[in-house]
Amino acid sequence: MCRWLVGRPRQESHPRSFTKPHATSPAAIGLRCRRDIDTDNWARPGLTKLCCFPPRSQSPVTRHRGGPSQNASSGRHPIMYNSGAGEALLLHGDLDLTIHEARGLPNMDLLSTFLRRLCLCPPGMAASRGRPAASSRSMPDDKSTHHRHHHHHLHGLHRHHERQPHGHLLHATSDPYAAVVVPAGPHHETTLARTYVFRNSEAPKWEASFLLPLAHRTARLDFHVKDADPFGSDLIGTASLHAADILATAGKPDRSEWCLNLARPDGRGRRPMPLPGSTIRISARFVPAARIPAFWRSGSGGVPAYFPPRRGCDVRLYQDAHVAAGELDGVPGVFEPGRCWEDLCLAVLGAQHLVYVAGWSVYTKVRLLREAMSLEMTAKAAEVMALGGAAVEKMSLGDLLKYKSQEGVRVLLLVWDDKTSHDNFFLRTRGVMQTHDEETKKFFKHSSVICALSPRYPSSKLSMVKQKVVGTLFTHHQKCVLIDTPASSDSAHRRITAFLGGLDLCAGRYDTPGHSLFRGLDTVFHGDVRNPTFGGGAAAEGPRQPWHDMHCRLDGPAAYDVLTNFEQRWRKATKLREVFGKASHRRKDDSLLKLERISWILSPSAAGGATDDEQRALHALPEGDPECWHAQVFRSVDAGSVKRFPRPWERAEMERRHLLCDKNLAVEQSIHTAYVAAIRAAERFVYIENQYFIGSSYAWPSNGHPGAANLVPMELALKVAGKIRAGEPFAAYVVMPMWPEGDPRSAPAQEILFWQSQTMEMMYRVIAAEIDDKGLKDAHPQQFLNFYCLGNREPPPEEVGGGDDPAAMARRHRRFMVYVHSKGMIVDDEYVIVGSANINQRSLAGSRDTEIAVGAYQPHQAGRRPRGKVFGYRMSLWEEHLGKEVVRQWPEAVRRPESRECVALVNGVARENWERYTDDTGRAGELRGHLMRYPVLVGADGSVGVLPGHETFPDVGGRILGSPNNLPDYLTM
Repeated sequence: MCRWLVGRPRQESHPRSFTKPHATSPAAIGLRCRRDIDTDNWARPGLTKLCCFPPRSQSPVTRHRGGPSQNASSGRHPIMYNSGAGEALLLHGDLDLTIHEARGLPNMDLLSTFLRRLCLCPPGMAASRGRPAASSRSMPDDKSTHHRHHHHHLHGLHRHHERQPHGHLLHATSDPYAAVVVPAGPHHETTLARTYVFRNSEAPKWEASFLLPLAHRTARLDFHVKDADPFGSDLIGTASLHAADILATAGKPDRSEWCLNLARPDGRGRRPMPLPGSTIRISARFVPAARIPAFWRSGSGGVPAYFPPRRGCDVRLYQDAHVAAGELDGVPGVFEPGRCWEDLCLAVLGAQHLVYVAGWSVYTKVRLLREAMSLEMTAKAAEVMALGGAAVEKMSLGDLLKYKSQEGVRVLLLVWDDKTSHDNFFLRTRGVMQTHDEETKKFFKHSSVICALSPRYPSSKLSMVKQKVVGTLFTHHQKCVLIDTPASSDSAHRRITAFLGGLDLCAGRYDTPGHSLFRGLDTVFHGDVRNPTFGGGAAAEGPRQPWHDMHCRLDGPAAYDVLTNFEQRWRKATKLREVFGKASHRRKDDSLLKLERISWILSPSAAGGATDDEQRALHALPEGDPECWHAQVFRSVDAGSVKRFPRPWERAEMERRHLLCDKNLAVEQSIHTAYVAAIRAAERFVYIENQYFIGSSYAWPSNGHPGAANLVPMELALKVAGKIRAGEPFAAYVVMPMWPEGDPRSAPAQEILFWQSQTMEMMYRVIAAEIDDKGLKDAHPQQFLNFYCLGNREPPPEEVGGGDDPAAMARRHRRFMVYVHSKGMIVDDEYVIVGSANINQRSLAGSRDTEIAVGAYQPHQAGRRPRGKVFGYRMSLWEEHLGKEVVRQWPEAVRRPESRECVALVNGVARENWERYTDDTGRAGELRGHLMRYPVLVGADGSVGVLPGHETFPDVGGRILGSPNNLPDYLTM
């Protein structure tokens, strides 16, 4: 067993300091009965009135995931527990946790109470109002916590919203909430979850449940109880639970329950001071990751998410914006690379009712068609010309959308509103991110196209400081287009088709697998030559920044989930403002088509209901078809960005929708859940392409940090370590950009590179420790995990210019990186995730950037050696990266990514390409494909250092390992 994973055996030389309540006196456990609580109503046999908790029959355990706990009616008492020191153990799995309630909390609002009594209470009444909110009379019951809000669901239904639970209405006391925390060092901690705020109570009953994925080596979990204030929170007390006791619940049929004593740190590093009578009650059950079956192989269908898994779908996978016929072989008879932007243009031209676009950036001047068109596209272009339209191949995106709106198609654009961009009489700025949002809005101003600029709305439930942070730093990062298309070739019905993934409809995104640097600057890329590394006029001379991406087309029931996401966001962005509302807002808010009223458009309500079994009319392919897909839509989003999320205290709806309660904010982070679940289910290999790779910061070797707590890197490292321990072949491949977009010498880029190098070293050290424990003397971490980047180099011209600036050097050497903007993962050639989410905290937290993705597999291809569309897609990507010759020469090795032969082949090509890329003599020649090693040196012990002779990036400079600085972590993580 890896010593990193487990540590030393737990010492049991002294008994743990907890016993059953009936055998413990108040003095022994540091509790006392509160005289101002009616303890006779709360006591039960065996507790001796110490806990002051209600009988079990009055406090059932309600979980957000799964059914009620079996302990709820067992009659067993919670364990009174005092936390002491413990050995660090690996918690790797899912923790099904419920935080029930707290008792005996101190009043943290004493000043407010004094002022209220002084100003509002007549003499003699203050004493009568000084009682804490601990009795049942002060707690809201089921009847008093409901009132009607006449909001509509997507299909015209009404919802009843529960009022936020509270204690006294006139007596000011604490507003407590609880947080689950993993200690990550003397000054850092990772917050896993937070309950909602229980207003004005010293005895809050949250009954908040969480299903928490864990991949942490720790001695304990901490539970912080805090008092919420508008400008922050004050710590009331903290309690701890040993990791060993959490692991002991694995395999048990019932949940274990603890009553933890709260203590308060004194702020000087000394032992926390007990809070007499203050306790928190929790229950939990731990499920190890090894016992969680692969959801696509076990028949469970999907992962816990807002949208359930859908059957009967069809998925088409794309690489780059355009792949010309014959440019890649693909897998004959299995997978043929598609033409993403051409297929999108064809679908828009064929739309009869709606075109909905949601994007981080939508640029009206971009052209979708630039090269030879397919026969189908050529026929459609001729049809448009015959009807008096313009030449389709010369249309810009803005002209195309205007053309469709003039035909009567409802065209809606939902574009992120960059707060740093302005276009008015007093101020005109392009904005920091240069997304052209103001230009897009102005272009459609006097047309029938409705364009809504949507800022990243912070939830009003956040503190005032966090509202400013969210609204300023975070974005709407989703990229999707929804179009009505023919349901079938022999039917007059229409259905909804969704395009989603990493490709923005904006400048610089069009590219092909050739990823040219200088070729086509005056033809294919005319007017769209972009290179943010250089900027200004230097970029127009080349090299252009090549762009690699992943995208998909989705048909069937899952496409309607993408539509629901758009409608929820549209309603939020265009909601009628009570004070500053305008007629334009009313028009936008009422502009969504009501599909249930259009009989010839298939919709969930028209299909008979919301469940998959009742919607077979929506299926794009029959379930018995070998080409059929099962698909599930995932998101990173919170209640500040969508309409009609439940409130965090509406437990039944939160459970049904698998939403996470983060204080008073309902959050969906199902993209993170999907990545974790898919990696845990991997048997042979994991292949990732992503714009960033930052996470699991709690385990970073030299800078343990709470800012990037997502589990993806740690889960991948633990998967590799587990396979080494089991002696089973496994490999992980990660492709990312050589440096973040922009100048690699800039402070943001350097900090991102530093976070990435920390993430890489953390993973390699986990793997190296397992290799050492296994006694594999000749093994190296890079036999199991490797990082790559993409680049290109073209033959030099006859005349080479001078200059020492980065742009001139790149032109002289005719080389530049291929920017990897993909956001996808392939597991075992069976399961694929494609979307807009990066692997960093911004994209995976759910409460930062808004994201969308889809996870899909073909059930008829689930097996040991699948040869379906996911396999074909991965082979086509590798053909682009490795080159046709490599794939044709070693087909068997490339078909088995987990094999030592394949890892050696890919690493050999990557090293050779890096040597050719960095050669300054001009005799190295062109690269084989575009895949290169990521330029770092990995030691046998997992250390990550400078590759000799390559401390900085060629031509452009900037330290490859990066360097930390004082920028806000929110910005770069």
